[in-house]
Amino acid sequence: MSPTLISASRVILPDAVLEPGWVETDGGRITAAGPGLPTREPDAAFPDATLAPGFVDAHIHGGGGFSFNDADPAAAAVRIAGVHRSHGTTTLMASLVTAPLTQLEKAVAALAALVEEGVLAGIHLEGPWLSPDHRGAHAEHLLLAPEPAAIDRLMLAGRGTVRMVTIAPELEGGLAAVRQITSYGAVAAIGHTGAGYDLARQAIAAGATAGTHVFNAMRPLHHREPGPALALLEDPAVFAEVIADGVHLHPALVRFIAASPARAVFVTDAMAAACAQEGTYQLGGLDVRVSDGEARLVSDGTIAGSVLTLDAAVRHAVHDAGIPLADAVRAASQNPADMLGLSDVGRIGSGQKADLVVLTAELEVAAVMKEGEWLAG
Repeated sequence: MSPTLISASRVILPDAVLEPGWVETDGGRITAAGPGLPTREPDAAFPDATLAPGFVDAHIHGGGGFSFNDADPAAAAVRIAGVHRSHGTTTLMASLVTAPLTQLEKAVAALAALVEEGVLAGIHLEGPWLSPDHRGAHAEHLLLAPEPAAIDRLMLAGRGTVRMVTIAPELEGGLAAVRQITSYGAVAAIGHTGAGYDLARQAIAAGATAGTHVFNAMRPLHHREPGPALALLEDPAVFAEVIADGVHLHPALVRFIAASPARAVFVTDAMAAACAQEGTYQLGGLDVRVSDGEARLVSDGTIAGSVLTLDAAVRHAVHDAGIPLADAVRAASQNPADMLGLSDVGRIGSGQKADLVVLTAELEVAAVMKEGEWLAG
């Protein structure tokens, strides 16, 4: 790869916004970035556009008609990554919904190979250790208490690629499970939980550092029993996942969470119908009807993931919630990378992977670069 010089009317760095600015890449890495006009003719110029780091999706189940829980998860993963990449997501996790342990073990082992190849950033287990009362779109009969042997079984199947596990700490053995999960170097995320405020604080003290789609699928906030959301949001060391699609959260809550710009993490929680036709799908063996941009269980209307992409999340955050563009981009790139311990993505800076997304004035994706190569289309 030869060096590539890119200029734009706006470049979003971790601690500054350059207006205008430029970025140079070489060998799949960013080599330099600076303010003003570049000293030579750029190889690519984007007037009236924003150059941002490629987006990082820490919680995503599928897209383009495919799901990571499909019978062939590795084949599905390649399709899903391609679909979301066209929307600016250059780094993504594979989130698995609740399934029998044998199926999860096989899926984790298959996806681990794609993590090792660099197609995926890691694996997220959203289940089976969730509260039956706050299960969302997870099959109740498959939910389990977190037994140490089962945790070891799935973590070892991943060969170090399971980066995040959602856990309801009120389950029998829940706090011990938090400690066991973090002992593998993975993020323990509190979610799908009926835990109260005090127990959530205990889980954080035990090592939990994230909240899975905060406010959704957890005990609600109450003035005498604040619940887990407040415990998660008041701790500066905890990251808060946010589904900014206009369905899961009111824009005012998105704005409230993003007021702590270093901790808000935009995720899609996208299921197979993202970037696909609306209709009837399955998620974890449950029937889901997708209509008017919403995914809901056929059985009772419960929200079942989303059809969101991260570029749309950024647009919702800016246009509907009034969040500054730099903060919205950070929530879709730098913060999820920090939450997962990914040190070379999510930022524009020397030595970082040359993963970039060009956003028009309307915040639509105009171009995407992955490790120094512009993507076709």
